[in-house]
Amino acid sequence: MIPAMGVQGGFPEIMGEHSSITCSPRARGSGFPPIVLRGMTRDDVCHLVKRAGSEPYRAKQLYHWIHEKQATSIDEMTSLPAGLRDWLTKNTRLAALERIRVQGDPGNTQKVLFRTHDNRYIESVIMREDEGRTSLCVSSQIGCAMGCTFCLTGYGGFQRNLVPSEIVDQVMQLKRDVMKDDETIHHMVFMGMGEPLHNPDGVIPAVRVITDPDGYALSKRRVTISTVGHVKGIAELADARLGVGLAVSLNATSDEVRDKIMPLNRRWPIGVLLDALRSYPLEPRRRITIEYVLLKGINDSMTDASRLVNLLQDIRCKVNLIMFNPSDPLDYKPCEASVLDRFVEFLSGNNMTVTVRWSKGREIEAACGQLAAHYFGPEKSRHEAGPLP
Repeated sequence: MIPAMGVQGGFPEIMGEHSSITCSPRARGSGFPPIVLRGMTRDDVCHLVKRAGSEPYRAKQLYHWIHEKQATSIDEMTSLPAGLRDWLTKNTRLAALERIRVQGDPGNTQKVLFRTHDNRYIESVIMREDEGRTSLCVSSQIGCAMGCTFCLTGYGGFQRNLVPSEIVDQVMQLKRDVMKDDETIHHMVFMGMGEPLHNPDGVIPAVRVITDPDGYALSKRRVTISTVGHVKGIAELADARLGVGLAVSLNATSDEVRDKIMPLNRRWPIGVLLDALRSYPLEPRRRITIEYVLLKGINDSMTDASRLVNLLQDIRCKVNLIMFNPSDPLDYKPCEASVLDRFVEFLSGNNMTVTVRWSKGREIEAACGQLAAHYFGPEKSRHEAGPLP
């Protein structure tokens, strides 16, 4: 049931001047058109309806058409008066992205290529587990500025942040147009292209819409935001009180190694990052996920395993071990299966909860760290495009 106008959590009749209906200062540099319906918050829609000169109660109808009913055209919004529909047709656009290509088996992992309004490219991934669970992996930036040396996205460089509508539109198009009718989103992860907490102005409003019971209504417990350790962004996420999961890519147990493979560590070393995690507000029964990509000969020794236990002993967390996904331009190799087994055994034997992420989609270059459409473009495969600069 939709709250009444003016009630907290409902649709206020008047908005302040800082609505995200226009791009926020950090996102404004993208040059994105100011009015795209998908991704609009409740406040945005109220402000838009007011600008259109329509009755305030039309806001909740429009909000439902955009998000809950997932309309694909203004003409579908039959409960809105013709005058408002005409105004919306002339002054807004519904979709933020153009879907270019879907790769992969519909019963397994699929990678979806989107083109933005300024002719740039991003990728999203649908991951299907054997037990019928479906996860969406969405992007938050075009490229990435973090420069992690084992990730192809970062090697391709950074172009710009995505705005909320571009993030929400990924979810909408994946759910409505690519997933099967009887499929349910069990989990949505911000682990695609980009560092989500480097773009809080895009990610936080998008998450609010995606988890709004009157929006896309995805449970907050089914959403995870992953970061390479952007401490300032972790603080902003804590202040936002979104109630979603937090995953942190640690990937090293010493500053010496982490400085080399993850340049952001030079700004926020391991000790600073772990202090931020200790103070991060967690809801009951929630834990931070510590992600650890095993790189052969770099961070996969039993000394690393021992240090990892010591680093995390007072943090409410679980460890997710990830086998490195090779890519031609990247000078790393995955560890042997026996090394992974020893790592798991050691962590488990020291009372740590540990899982192993078996990457899906390597055959279509959709696995963790392999998304790079912003660099290679839509026409050439990675191998045809040649080496990265």
